[in-house]
Amino acid sequence: MTETEFLAVAEGVLNAVESAFERAGEEADVDIECSRRGNVLEIEFIDNGSKIIVNTQVPMREIWVAARAGGFHYRLNEGRWCDTRDGSELFPSLSRLAGLQAGTVLSIVG
Repeated sequence: MTETEFLAVAEGVLNAVESAFERAGEEADVDIECSRRGNVLEIEFIDNGSKIIVNTQVPMREIWVAARAGGFHYRLNEGRWCDTRDGSELFPSLSRLAGLQAGTVLSIVG
């Protein structure tokens, strides 16, 4: 995948993640604020001040996630963004991580 192709795909993923968090916050009545600076999406859980950061790593062609539970790297594999260590998919992992930080079940669907 070329850098240009990756940037286009990654932009779509960041947009989908942002929209998914906004929907999940509204549905679960959790105060979540998303802010975007370039290729970095910051998701803040207002009630406790914790954050999840999602950003693109262009040279690696990966999407990285930083959360209280740790750091995770996702690479596109046959149309799915999979964790480079355990193979878990991006959106189900974001649901799990967001739930841990929000203290309630959140469904992050892309």
